[in-house]
Amino acid sequence: MGWYDRRIRRVRDLPCGDTRIFLEIEVRRVRCRSCGKVKRERLDFLADNPLYTKRFAHYVGQRCRQATIKDIAEELKLDWDTVKTLEKQYMQAQLARAGRPGPKAIGIDEISIRKGHSYRIVVSDLIRRRPIWFGGEDRSEASMAQFYDWLGPKKSRGIRLAVMDMWKPFRNTTRERAPQAAVLFDKFHIIRHLGEALDKVRKTEYARLSGKGRRFIKGQKYTLLARHENLSLEGRRSLKLLLAANKRLNTAYVLKESFGQLWDYEREGWARRFFENWRASLKWQRLAPYEKFAGMIDRHWDGIAAYCKPENKVSLGFRRGPQQQDPRHPAPRLRSTRPGISAAQGAHMHAPSALKLPKTPTRLPKTHIL
Repeated sequence: MGWYDRRIRRVRDLPCGDTRIFLEIEVRRVRCRSCGKVKRERLDFLADNPLYTKRFAHYVGQRCRQATIKDIAEELKLDWDTVKTLEKQYMQAQLARAGRPGPKAIGIDEISIRKGHSYRIVVSDLIRRRPIWFGGEDRSEASMAQFYDWLGPKKSRGIRLAVMDMWKPFRNTTRERAPQAAVLFDKFHIIRHLGEALDKVRKTEYARLSGKGRRFIKGQKYTLLARHENLSLEGRRSLKLLLAANKRLNTAYVLKESFGQLWDYEREGWARRFFENWRASLKWQRLAPYEKFAGMIDRHWDGIAAYCKPENKVSLGFRRGPQQQDPRHPAPRLRSTRPGISAAQGAHMHAPSALKLPKTPTRLPKTHIL
């Protein structure tokens, strides 16, 4: 079999310092004797995009773990879509090396991919502290079942702990597909509900008062919702004036701050006694949002009491991003999955973009052709 024709192609390789390196290689086409078609020879050192070498694609993927795609495109003088494509090739190679995970403790959360109620499910390995699955069409039981179908029945039986919010489809599917796993409700999600109850009390008090009585409450929403140790000196002064001026908000704030002790107990009995005492303190306080919150905790007690067991003590910070833990920020939105990327890879694709490095100098690099 002889070659049909040949041409010179310029391929980008790893840079040398601030100098861009291009390789000029000869690529041949051959005529296949069996089918009669003309085909281009495959060179093993080229990436899926034949204008770049594999090691250059690997370098781009490694840089995308530390900086945004936009910054890498500016640094290497590449198009945004080109960097994205090379990053996906890098992640596909990493996932092939990692294999199918077998998590023991998982965190389940939803994330918005665009404006409106359009969600995808993210599942993380809480022990290894990395996302392992991103997919589904919404937050339904059918979408949650896709994760367990992907994981397989054998590895699903190995899950001993599942951390999630109180969304019923997540809970129902997990108890059906992994019945041996203990279900633990995320305490950040519970505290968010308590913060919403406190904010409703604040709004009620603002509507009840008039004139000068409102001036202590106006603009103090996040002063009430933030933890006391996180407040600035000015914030602490404003909080002190507010609590001194409004008895009902003072009571609601003290109850909110004290509720965090629930997760310090190592025995379910003591945790339940604390909750019952906390709930009893609501009597005669006319705090309807708090009474509703206490009823919600009572209905979901099994998933809260599970935190008392020592074997269920895992770090929950990785399950929810910093923006989701802070009520002042909305849940982050991600791009929807692009063609050629599987659901399991989606979580890895977006994680590197959360970190930024200082931008490189804007001067044009030198170019060298070998």
